[in-house]
Amino acid sequence: MSKNQLKDLNDHLFAQLERLGVKDLKGEDLQEEIQRSEAITNVSKEVVANATLVLKAVVAQSKSVGGLPAPSLLSIGED
Repeated sequence: MSKNQLKDLNDHLFAQLERLGVKDLKGEDLQEEIQRSEAITNVSKEVVANATLVLKAVVAQSKSVGGLPAPSLLSIGED
């Protein structure tokens, strides 16, 4: 199983949001955190787009083949 899963993405995004909300963050440190946020956002969008594509493929396949289990990438029903 992969180290990171889709359910971890929210934790990463909210942690980054908290870092951006630190009131003492100013100047160059703030700019670095903004750049980090932009990079995280870009990667997150690609992760979500990939998961969306996988989900669409599973839905299309299940309509033609019958109830297939969700791929582990989607982490559906896992804790």
